[in-house]
Amino acid sequence: MAGSSAPVLESGSVKLTGKRLVVTGGTGFLGSHVVRELLGAEAQAIGLGSSDYDLRRPDAIGRMLDLYKPHAVVHLAAVVGGIGANRREPARFFYDNAVMGLHLLEECRLRDVQKVLVVGTACSYPSATPLPMVEDDMWSGYPEVTNAPYGIAKRMLLVQAQAYRAQYGTNIVCIVPTNLYGPGDNFDLESGHVIPGMIRRFSEAVAAGADEVTLWGDGTPTREFLFVADAARACRLALTDYDEGDPINVGSGQEISIADLAGVIAEAVGFAGAIKWDSTQPNGQQKRRLATDRARRAFGFTAETGLEEGLTETIDWYRSKTELGVPATPW
Repeated sequence: MAGSSAPVLESGSVKLTGKRLVVTGGTGFLGSHVVRELLGAEAQAIGLGSSDYDLRRPDAIGRMLDLYKPHAVVHLAAVVGGIGANRREPARFFYDNAVMGLHLLEECRLRDVQKVLVVGTACSYPSATPLPMVEDDMWSGYPEVTNAPYGIAKRMLLVQAQAYRAQYGTNIVCIVPTNLYGPGDNFDLESGHVIPGMIRRFSEAVAAGADEVTLWGDGTPTREFLFVADAARACRLALTDYDEGDPINVGSGQEISIADLAGVIAEAVGFAGAIKWDSTQPNGQQKRRLATDRARRAFGFTAETGLEEGLTETIDWYRSKTELGVPATPW
């Protein structure tokens, strides 16, 4: 409860050595990389998943915090997926993501957790935000309709974080990463995102000897992608070097069209057939690229892994799993 004896994670630039950190969603894609990044900084990082605690229940969150007594919490737990998954279950994407964060931040406040890092989403930005998307534009309109419930749920946590900072002095910081990819990603064709979906589709086409692959939309939208290890490093830097209420974009600053991305991935996996587009399916947001100046100024973050290098590592990981007959599911 308030006034507990959890040790202090000091403000400003701090070392994580010996500090206890709970990472919600710590058994998933980004979470697993964040746990490894924090362990590399000699923190006592504890990665927890939905099978450990149901974060939709405040009593479960309370038990988790009372057991581990963390200095800090990294909130990554989320219901995530591509356009298809968001269209099928918009209510679940809204409710589960909102309620997990709302309860978690409140229970952390009640127990005087010294710092909480909330990881949001670029899906929170309005659909027609000018590029590059600047943090101050978050509230200039409604998110792209195919993932608006998810994006709005994450926006709510930013409001809560700033309100708690203003009223209670709770140190909650928020970063907003762009589209992530890398080893350990979700390669399920129903719930995964664009890069793992393309890698799997083209790889399976090569294995089957298919001469064409059909992808959603018309290929014209653009996206920015960030390698997952870079995103994990950004989380560590935000924990050690950032203590303000303003959200911080985390991205690569590089933009590529979906059509060009498909060509790059097809070549990388050895698919030489035709790429066709099903324009009856949605494109999603037409353009997305984040302004990354604030992250560089606030905690010295810049992306280190280029798209070609990151895709090679991701494809190699996917092949290592499929060659062993192991499903390429998130870590």
